[in-house]
Amino acid sequence: MFDKFGEMDSCKEINELAENLFNEGDTESIRTMAGENGIPEDYVDLYLNGDIPYLCDAQTAAMGKLDIESKNLKMKGLMLDWVEYIRGICMEDDLIAHQVRKKGKSLKDCMAALLTYSFQNRISVDKEIVKAAKISANKVDFGVPGMGEAKKLIREYYLGGARS
Repeated sequence: MFDKFGEMDSCKEINELAENLFNEGDTESIRTMAGENGIPEDYVDLYLNGDIPYLCDAQTAAMGKLDIESKNLKMKGLMLDWVEYIRGICMEDDLIAHQVRKKGKSLKDCMAALLTYSFQNRISVDKEIVKAAKISANKVDFGVPGMGEAKKLIREYYLGGARS
């Protein structure tokens, strides 16, 4: 995932490396590093042309990490919705964006927290619904946090329970 340059801890770390590589004239490494971190190619072009002063901000760095992690985890279905919740929270809150980028914080572990909650809070589905769904099981349990609860769990994971 972060094969050549390793996992970057912040947009500041990404930007410092980009500046050092730029000063060395190593534009190919800037492109490689940006790709590893999910920074869009057009941002790299703008940066290399001097149209923007730095390669990324906190939100761009967070979104890039989410893109890379989501792709590697082969996210599907409801988990894609959860990733979108994280994206939305990052757009609203720079602190969350910074935390998403932190080493040691991962989409995998955030998804695990949501899945754990889902498993621990499952409920039995009414037999009439099961019958209407033409499922031939005596009991069907289902558990998924609503949007508000999912966003609370996401904040708790990335902030360590500091805010809801």
